[in-house]
Amino acid sequence: MTLGILGGGQLGLMTALDARRLGVKTTILDPDPAAPARFYADEFVCGRLDDETAIRRVVSASDVTTFEIEHISTDVLLRLEAERHVFHPCAAVLATIQDKLAQKKVFKRAGVPVPRFAAADTEWTEWPAVWKARRGGYDGRGVQVVDGPADVPSGVPGMLEVMIPIATEIAVLIVRGADSEAVFPVLEMAFEAGANICTEVFAPAAITRDIAERATEIGRESVSALGGRGVFAVEMFVTPAGDLYVNEVAPRPHNSGHLSIEACETSQFEQHIRAVLGLPLGSTGLISPAAMRNLLGAADGAIGRTRVSGLDAALAVPGARVHLYGKQECRPNRKMGHVTALARTLGEARERAVRAASAIRITGEK
Repeated sequence: MTLGILGGGQLGLMTALDARRLGVKTTILDPDPAAPARFYADEFVCGRLDDETAIRRVVSASDVTTFEIEHISTDVLLRLEAERHVFHPCAAVLATIQDKLAQKKVFKRAGVPVPRFAAADTEWTEWPAVWKARRGGYDGRGVQVVDGPADVPSGVPGMLEVMIPIATEIAVLIVRGADSEAVFPVLEMAFEAGANICTEVFAPAAITRDIAERATEIGRESVSALGGRGVFAVEMFVTPAGDLYVNEVAPRPHNSGHLSIEACETSQFEQHIRAVLGLPLGSTGLISPAAMRNLLGAADGAIGRTRVSGLDAALAVPGARVHLYGKQECRPNRKMGHVTALARTLGEARERAVRAASAIRITGEK
């Protein structure tokens, strides 16, 4: 079988690697001729993600097409679906996910717990609030705290959410296959406050069994409200009182699930392939406690050709595995790779991941 993948970043790269191991061919589209996934695709198409000719070339060569990024023209996908080309998740799911306000409305109608929200151009009295761009935001972009109406960005369609007291943030990865479902262990995430970028993910999450069970059920309800097949990452806030609120859902493999490559019996990438191609799902069991640290472009570094230092020291850390994405250009805070560490205890895994990640510096060379 051939799997089409729209988007050739690190998620496409890791999906293509697992596809090769399963004997599944890939055709990958990305606008960057130096996209990380280009070397691992059986066929690579360089083109925009709204270019119907380029997308048509991918889907025509594929049995099923999926995506690793949400910024794709759903108008094109809908036309191709009408011609009986198969997408998983389908274009309607992607269209809902692309609009954060539409996404929250779907969850509210389904009874999924979400923070109070409204379109940014409607009456709002609960200040300060969180403003989010309805479209296009990622990795902290398009999200900001606003103290009043004067601070709400103009000219950009947005939404407002009530401020939620957050004790921690978690993610539940739900896998929907043709006729079965699988759930990964609940993952806990830590974020860099300034850039609002995920810096660490670990499992098992440091939460009670009750919260983990409720989070899993909410994850199932969220994905059921959306529909579709594949891996869905349901991100949630946990309040100090133990209440849960869905932040957002990604209908694809997700940064929070990278540790599954080493830590779980089946990685999120293999599960996604199995789900969208109609193959039996694998076990999501946790092999051992694990921690993942993102490797970001140095905040004080330059923009330019990628330069990596400290790899020797990182590879010397027991139980640590380094993943570099092969991005040719480095920018401050750009995701350039990750480190996963396994150990007998979660504390030891986290310490190993910190030690290995801290040894590596990635910056641009002019």
